[in-house]
Amino acid sequence: MSTHFFGLKDWSFQYSHSLGRNEFGGTGFRNPVDMALGTDDVVYVLNRSREDRPDGVRVSMVTIDENFISEFGSYGEGDGQFIWPTAIALDSDGNVYVADEVLNRITVYNRDGDFIRKWGKAGSADGELDQPAGLAIDGEGTLYLTDSRNHRVQRFTLDGKYLGTFGSFGSEPGQLNMPWGITLDKDGLVWVADWRNDRIQVFTPDGQWQASFGSSGTGIGEFNRPNSVAVDKDGLIYVLDWLNNRVQILSKDGRLITALHGEHQLSQWGKDKLQSNPDMIQQRALAFSWDQGAFEKRLSDPCAVKVDDQNRIAVLENTSGRVQVYQKTNTPVLV
Repeated sequence: MSTHFFGLKDWSFQYSHSLGRNEFGGTGFRNPVDMALGTDDVVYVLNRSREDRPDGVRVSMVTIDENFISEFGSYGEGDGQFIWPTAIALDSDGNVYVADEVLNRITVYNRDGDFIRKWGKAGSADGELDQPAGLAIDGEGTLYLTDSRNHRVQRFTLDGKYLGTFGSFGSEPGQLNMPWGITLDKDGLVWVADWRNDRIQVFTPDGQWQASFGSSGTGIGEFNRPNSVAVDKDGLIYVLDWLNNRVQILSKDGRLITALHGEHQLSQWGKDKLQSNPDMIQQRALAFSWDQGAFEKRLSDPCAVKVDDQNRIAVLENTSGRVQVYQKTNTPVLV
């Protein structure tokens, strides 16, 4: 557990549980790259799988307490398919949007995974895409997209009509170098994980630069290829520090509150698999005997961080095919 005294609050971040295991279908994830938290505790996990196993490409629908619901989507170029999915987001009606960096398009499904439409075109002109990497949708129906190789953020209507662009290639304030994750806070500000610049940048909804923070490194407030960012209802900032294998939690003014490094314990799906495979139990015991399982607990290639309205923090891991869930509490204290 991590605790920090901040003003009149005692913020506590307690590991709750993990969900998932590595599987190419069904009750598990395979090289997931992003997730979206929906209503009724539903989690949509976007699986990229491997080049030699495209059968693992799909969206998994599960609950945050690890009940499998269904899966949809598959590898390909047809309606409802994708090649290299990168990002997933939900609109206010629960429709699901998936970005594909090979097909340079957005595919839209209803909340049950039925195909609705697709849009997008490769290129560098206004409204065209070159490896879209992140998606965020506001309550008014505007979709924000990090257009990574065009080094910009573009805005669209939900059916793909171009609305505007901000950002350009570079390292100056407001410039971007292969932006990745993107999120919106409760005030409508746009937060962008500026991947190659190892920083987070903040913009108004129409693209006016507001702030930048972070630099390259492994220390406090430093990042090594940040690929996801989230902001909770109290204004705390969660930065997924990819190559440092951690989530840094920052105050509104960018000061470090704490960092999450992983406290994984075997998920129920993982336990079920072990119970049905006795040989795997022995193999697992041998594999983790050297460090008593310490390595397995830690975050491994984390790729997305999300926070829901119940202050649950979900951290998705690409290599381990799992989600680690933490609970944030804020109890008033005297200072």
